[in-house]
Amino acid sequence: MIQRIQSVWLLLASACAFATFKFSYYSGTNAKGLSPYELKANESFLLMLTTVVVGGLALFTIFLYKKRNLQIPLCVLGILLEALLIFLYYREVNTFTKGTYSLTAILHSIIVLAFFLAARAIHKDQKMVKDSDRLR
Repeated sequence: MIQRIQSVWLLLASACAFATFKFSYYSGTNAKGLSPYELKANESFLLMLTTVVVGGLALFTIFLYKKRNLQIPLCVLGILLEALLIFLYYREVNTFTKGTYSLTAILHSIIVLAFFLAARAIHKDQKMVKDSDRLR
């Protein structure tokens, strides 16, 4: 389980997802006039719920190492949920009057990349097992 590179990618995706609770995505002046305001994952219920689901899905997928056929669709689901999360952040950013994206906003790109690399590694494992079964 741990020897497989996709476990590392999925663990990275989960760690980045849960790190968004600590680090801000956007900072500036919101519509209510609060000036040093930082947008984090725990600002709204929908952002928090989607972030927990993405992080939990990545952790859950690690432990399905014997079911590679199920891991790839879960990685694709993780990418789609992260795209939804980025859209939700974009919608929240539109409520700000002025501000800038934080450097830690790149965590969301890292999550998408980690899910993609994990799916690619799982596919390689499937191909290797299929080729070895053919040789038997």
